[in-house]
Amino acid sequence: MTGLRERKKVRTRHALIEAALRLFAEKGYEETTLAEIAAAADVSTRTFFSYFDSKEDVLFHDGGLRLEAALDMVRQRPPGEPIGELLLRVSESSLNWTAKEDLALDLSPERVDLIMSVPALQAKALHLLFDSQLRLAKALHEAYPDELGLLEAATIVGSLVGAAKLTVMAAMDRGDSLEEVWQAARTAATVTIGRLG
Repeated sequence: MTGLRERKKVRTRHALIEAALRLFAEKGYEETTLAEIAAAADVSTRTFFSYFDSKEDVLFHDGGLRLEAALDMVRQRPPGEPIGELLLRVSESSLNWTAKEDLALDLSPERVDLIMSVPALQAKALHLLFDSQLRLAKALHEAYPDELGLLEAATIVGSLVGAAKLTVMAAMDRGDSLEEVWQAARTAATVTIGRLG
């Protein structure tokens, strides 16, 4: 029964995300209401709030969970694991998370266009990006206190995340398929980590 309930929750969550993206594209972000998103997904507004706190959160639906998973990996690293190996594991896990959750939803042109064109969403994206990088840098520093200062950890995390994000944007800009975009991000992470070592 639990598996069925979980699958239903995943379907409802995806339905809300898809409905929101469709309505944002058709009507505009500001003009779309929560009630309209819920109705388009065939759920109540109350159900919407069981999944998201706001329509803004629909567009940043998995950032917090992904960050917590990465932080846990850093905090629970095996003793003696080299920094590069840990970062490769974290990068691979994050990319696999995206593929598992739904690469099409995460990298949909509609979602990316909205985030890049609506000032409030741009600001939210930048805030989340810098906050998550700083938290990851602090965790990396704490995991390797004798090897990395906080500023070195911040440099490493900024280089890694920046390379992956910009590579994804460049691949999408030239019209690569989602699978090609995903592979480009993977290559960017591997190359960056290799050069950091």
